[in-house]
Amino acid sequence: APRASGRAPTPRVRSPPRPGIMATTPVKTPKTKEREVAEEFGDLESPSARASEDVERVTSGLAIERAASMRFTEGGNNAVLPRLLDASGVLEDAANAIVDDSFHRCFNYSENPAWNWNFYLFPTWVVGVIVRYFVLFPARFTVFMCSQFLFFSSFGVVHALFRGKTRAKFERKLVKMYAASYIVTWGGVIKYHGPKPNKRAGYVYVANHTSMIDYIILTQMTPFSAIAQQNKGWVGFLQNTAMDAIDCIRFNRTESKDREMVQRRLREHVRDPDRLPLLIFPEGTCVNNEYCVMFKRGAFDLGCKVVPIAIKYNKTFAETFWHSRRQSFTQHLMSLMSSWAVVADVWYMEPQEKRPGEDGIQFAERVRSMICQRAGIKPVPWDGMLK
Repeated sequence: APRASGRAPTPRVRSPPRPGIMATTPVKTPKTKEREVAEEFGDLESPSARASEDVERVTSGLAIERAASMRFTEGGNNAVLPRLLDASGVLEDAANAIVDDSFHRCFNYSENPAWNWNFYLFPTWVVGVIVRYFVLFPARFTVFMCSQFLFFSSFGVVHALFRGKTRAKFERKLVKMYAASYIVTWGGVIKYHGPKPNKRAGYVYVANHTSMIDYIILTQMTPFSAIAQQNKGWVGFLQNTAMDAIDCIRFNRTESKDREMVQRRLREHVRDPDRLPLLIFPEGTCVNNEYCVMFKRGAFDLGCKVVPIAIKYNKTFAETFWHSRRQSFTQHLMSLMSSWAVVADVWYMEPQEKRPGEDGIQFAERVRSMICQRAGIKPVPWDGMLK
C-alpha cells in the first residue's frame, strides 16, 4: 500500500509545443461548399469520378460505332464501314511518319560535325582546303576535259568507219574506258565483291540508287544497258550518243505511252542473248544511301532471274548523294572532284527466282531486303515518287 503523505498531489500540466515541431496527427479538413462545387464541375475530380467518366466515354464510343454499323447495314451499303475502318491504319502510319519523319530522312544530306574548332587543328584544315581545291581539283578537271575530248572524237571515228557487230564491240569498250576516266577524276577507290556479271539471256540486274554515278561505277567493271529518264543539256547529249550505243532505254515520266514502250523493250532486251546485261534501279529515284525506299515491281514481272547488286558508299571522304532538285549534275560532279576520294563497295549476289505462290510485289520486297542487309541500309515502306 502506498505510504501516506501529508502533501497534496501535484497536478500535471501539459507543456506547450516547442517551435519547429509540427503535430503528426492528421487533421481532417471539412469539405466546404466550394470544394463540392469544384468536384461537381470537374475542377477537382476524385479518382472514382475520373474512372467512371472514362468508362462512360468508352461506352458512348462503342455505342456510336454500333449505331453507325447498324445504320450502314440498314441502308444496304455494307462496304462503307469497312473502308472507313481500313483507313484507320493509313492514318496511323501517316501520324507515325509525322513523328518519325522517316520519309524525309531518305533524302537528307549527311551532316559532318566540324572538327577544326581549336587552334592546332585549324591549320591542318586550311592545308586540306588548299590541297583539295588548288591541287586535286585542277588536276582532276584537266583529266576530265581530256577524257571528254578523247572519248567523243574516238566515238565519232568508230561510228563513221565501222558497222554492225564490229562497231558495237568498239563502242562498248570506249564506254567502259569512259566510265573509268570518271572514276579517276573522283579519286575513286571501288571494291567489287562476288562474281563478275556476264552477257547472258534471261537475267536482269537490280541495285539500290544513290546517284547517277552508280551506273558509272558499275559500268567500269562491266558495261550495262540501263533504263534512264531523258535529261537535257550535256547529259542528254551523252544519252543520245554513248548510251544509245549500248542499247539503253530512255523514257519520259510524263508520257503514259512511254510506260508501255518500256515494258515491251524490257522483255525484248532480256530475251536477246547478244545484248548487254540489263541494269535497273527499281527505287525510281536517288536515296541518300542510308535508307532504301520501295522497289517498283516492273523488273520483277519480266519472268526472268534477278541478280541483286548492293552499293555502299563511305561518306567520310565524299558526299555521293545527288538531290536533283538542289543541285545540277554538273555541280554534283564538281563537288566529287573537289573531295578527297569516292570510296565504295559493290556486292554482286546470287541470282534470285520468283518462288511458288509469290507475286511481283513480294519478290521485289524479298530482293530489297537482301540488298539492304548486305549494304547495311534501312528499308522504309515509302514510294520514292512521293519525293
